[in-house]
Amino acid sequence: KQFEALGPDSGYDAISDEPIGAAVSALLDTLTRNDALPKVILYGLNPATHDVLATILGSFQMGNEPGQLQLGSAWWFNDHIDGMDRQLRALANNGLLSRFIGMLTDSRSFLSFPRHEYFRRVLCRRVGQWMEDGLIPGDDGLAGGMVADICYRNARQFLGLPENPVSPQGEGPLFS
Repeated sequence: KQFEALGPDSGYDAISDEPIGAAVSALLDTLTRNDALPKVILYGLNPATHDVLATILGSFQMGNEPGQLQLGSAWWFNDHIDGMDRQLRALANNGLLSRFIGMLTDSRSFLSFPRHEYFRRVLCRRVGQWMEDGLIPGDDGLAGGMVADICYRNARQFLGLPENPVSPQGEGPLFS
């Protein structure tokens, strides 16, 4: 749709990958043409697809809602320090890291908490390294705000959750 409207070399290019990229692009294009593109999170189980998926998602960000299309967090075979770091770098290189909705879980179990803590440490290590290398501003408040967005606020906004939900027991806010 954007290619037809703006022509070639207009910023809607993506990395070509026949088995995955062509099908994902065709699906997103169909949804876009029918004004039916929902919020989308794509998770790549193969780390080789992170850049492909990130560039495709960038081609369909229409500005209707910031972060409407998301490259999902490193998951399954990528749920380790190298996999998380690769996914963060792919997103930052090809998308907008500050809109990322962070780590997910497939359960509500207590054992999910270490996964989120591990993710936060990997994220802070990556952001801190970029600050140290001078690739992003050395502003702790700015970087810390982005980390807080990635670890909590972006997901809350993306999912349409209330700002300060009440505990299931009705005992007051869950977060303060």
